[in-house]
Amino acid sequence: MSSATDKIKGLANEAAGNVKQAVGKATGNEKLQAEGFAQERKGEMQQAVGKAKEAVKNAADAVKKGVDKV
Repeated sequence: MSSATDKIKGLANEAAGNVKQAVGKATGNEKLQAEGFAQERKGEMQQAVGKAKEAVKNAADAVKKGVDKV
């Protein structure tokens, strides 16, 4: 998966998790709240993976540019 894909999927999971938590809280459904919390955390992790991939790619590109100059 690309870094952009990870970030987008992460945002979607985070948003869906927030909705589940809100619905669970409004209806008193603790299981739904817990699922929402877990999904939100999953989304945060996906975004972090996407950012890490992007950072690695940027670092590799910077190294390649430096090597090309030599």
